[in-house]
Amino acid sequence: MDKIVAPPSDSHVPSSPKAAEPIRLRLFARTDVGQVREHNEDNFLVADLSRRSRGLLDANRATALGHQGSLFAVCDGMGGAAAGEIASQLAVDIIYEKMVEGLEETTVLPRDDLARRLVRAVELAGLRIFHEAKADRSRRGMGTTVTAAALVDNHLFLAQVGDSRGYILRKGELVQVTRDQSLVNQLIEAGQLTEEEAETFEHNNIILQALGTSDTVQVDLTYVELQQGDLLMLCSDGLSGMVRPDEIRELLQSEKDPLELCKGLTDRANQAGGHDNITVIVVQFDGDALSTESSEPLRYRKYNLPEQGSSEATVPLPMPGVMPPPDSSAAFEQQPHYNNSPTNPPTEDRIEIPGTNVPGWLVALLVLGVVAVLLGAAFVLLRP
Repeated sequence: MDKIVAPPSDSHVPSSPKAAEPIRLRLFARTDVGQVREHNEDNFLVADLSRRSRGLLDANRATALGHQGSLFAVCDGMGGAAAGEIASQLAVDIIYEKMVEGLEETTVLPRDDLARRLVRAVELAGLRIFHEAKADRSRRGMGTTVTAAALVDNHLFLAQVGDSRGYILRKGELVQVTRDQSLVNQLIEAGQLTEEEAETFEHNNIILQALGTSDTVQVDLTYVELQQGDLLMLCSDGLSGMVRPDEIRELLQSEKDPLELCKGLTDRANQAGGHDNITVIVVQFDGDALSTESSEPLRYRKYNLPEQGSSEATVPLPMPGVMPPPDSSAAFEQQPHYNNSPTNPPTEDRIEIPGTNVPGWLVALLVLGVVAVLLGAAFVLLRP
């Protein structure tokens, strides 16, 4: 049975349209167990940091962005029915707690402070899940992906660990603004696999990071400068692994109501097989505080934070599109983990590769070696 939450509409929406209008949000979220799994190990988080409130807003009513921002996250748990659900629930709870920790009602969060809180909250969630798994043998191996987005003024920051995803729909164009931390994505970025080959790649269920599988994680922090009419979609791979991007784009353009969009997306993933739990958040942005044009194209862009206490201004830098970045490649030399996908029949849950400390680059090298041997054998057999 799916889970839909919709609290009462917000009473803080400005009554005068002639006033300096802030950024306004319309949103909804939905999680569904899918057609195959017995338990739902996904979780989502929607929170207004200014009002210390969690839960969904009325999908049919716009709500003003508060001075401390808003927070959205999708988590996809792993490690068995009970453990995966615990890991994803711990993640959303801890991330929210750390985002609001120590905030006074009048505190104004600058961009860098919000982004730094987001990264630190994700890191602490991973550490807490790791210790919980060590303390309880029944939870050994549990972990969760996370794609979390925090918004203040016109800057949307995204913190990524694993293979859940964040997309922006802008003027009919759908762009993935996160990067999957997965083996198959590394091979695609390196030009060793095409998108078409990746769909049937034998190891496309290997993710290279997850919260809780080690005591540290490398959080990929990116950002988007929002425009009027932009739409954010966060989802677990139960959606992105079952429905092609072109179909997702068409669905997002077919309806204005966030509730109906969430329902349509989860229904489409179920119609395609529903091999995994499906979670999606849709957020629409509008208001005079957002520009109507941008000098920068919509794309995946890294956000570089200065050291805490530094007076140096943060300079957001574009990222050419290769993941992981050079300064964080060591973070991906961790033990890979399996993730179920349409081309890998669902098991109880994701499992770790036998043999510890297998770096991602070595797995890729072994796969390429097998391919080379097969091609060599074919050449010998076909040679006149």
